[in-house]
Amino acid sequence: MTDRLAELSRAGVSIWLDDLSRDRLTSGSLASLVARDHVVGVTTNPAIFAKAISAGGEAYAGQLHDLWARGTCVHEALRDLTTHDVRWACDVLRPAYDATGGVDGRASIEVDPRLAYDTEATIAEARALWWRVDRPNLFIKIPGTKEGLPAIEESIFAGIPVNVTLLFSRDQYVAAAEAFLRGVERRIAAGLNPNVDSVASVFISRWDTAVAGKVPAQLQNQLGIAIAKRTFKAYRELLSSERWQRVYNFGAHPQRLLWASTGTKDPKESDILYIKALAAPFTVNTMPEATLKAFGNHGQLAAALDADGGDSAGLLAQFAAAGIDVDALAAQLQDEGAKSFV
Repeated sequence: MTDRLAELSRAGVSIWLDDLSRDRLTSGSLASLVARDHVVGVTTNPAIFAKAISAGGEAYAGQLHDLWARGTCVHEALRDLTTHDVRWACDVLRPAYDATGGVDGRASIEVDPRLAYDTEATIAEARALWWRVDRPNLFIKIPGTKEGLPAIEESIFAGIPVNVTLLFSRDQYVAAAEAFLRGVERRIAAGLNPNVDSVASVFISRWDTAVAGKVPAQLQNQLGIAIAKRTFKAYRELLSSERWQRVYNFGAHPQRLLWASTGTKDPKESDILYIKALAAPFTVNTMPEATLKAFGNHGQLAAALDADGGDSAGLLAQFAAAGIDVDALAAQLQDEGAKSFV
């Protein structure tokens, strides 16, 4: 029997799970996905934890009771609940972290989304979460908003690995990548170890949801992939630039591109649309379990993404002709994403 997820992994795609809950940890579900389905990372966000805790039942009951008995405020209670789960996930993933020299085996936790537009508070929150979880294979998720960019730079300079989240366009990705690079360059200048890992998470399916019914039929479910292809071109250009290669020569790991929001939302479309279309070496794809299992069941690899962006320019020109302002929509999607996590 063909192991399709193994093929995806061998193609250079790191398979991460976009979900976490106490039930998944206590039941051994996460450990099983790591052992059998080639999962080498976990991402979380406030919406995932809201669902997990509200539906968690007995899994969270004991800890919730103790937090209540101690008179813990809601903010600190949520921090205790979520950091407990992420610390546990880090421990499950630690063998993958060790085996890949820190490239994979990562679990992510997001700073309080209410701080997305407050640079100083985001930096403080990132430090607090890094200390609280206390695992080397943790990623702190910081939004790639205008206010988040200095926090990304400062966190990298402080030696805190960062998963830059809520990126929706090439320009937003490039700004986040440059913030990462500035942090690394500052560490080199200060005589510090430059190897502080990072990923940049570009959200895909929300593009297609946003324009559903607003574009010609032949363009349905094509915008997210076109944006991804254009961003991948920028990613490859950055990786091959002299500036990036200089910091790699000092021992830094490259920041990797991560595809997020890759579960298909349109029931009439393939349930593995974004996994198949976005496969490329040196990328991460974080996916819901249903999407992961679907690819394991009937996934097929297509040609790897083209370093030159493929047909993205032509596709995006068609969306512009249909009245879609991609830059304005990217800003809107980032703002809506930040607000939805609150």
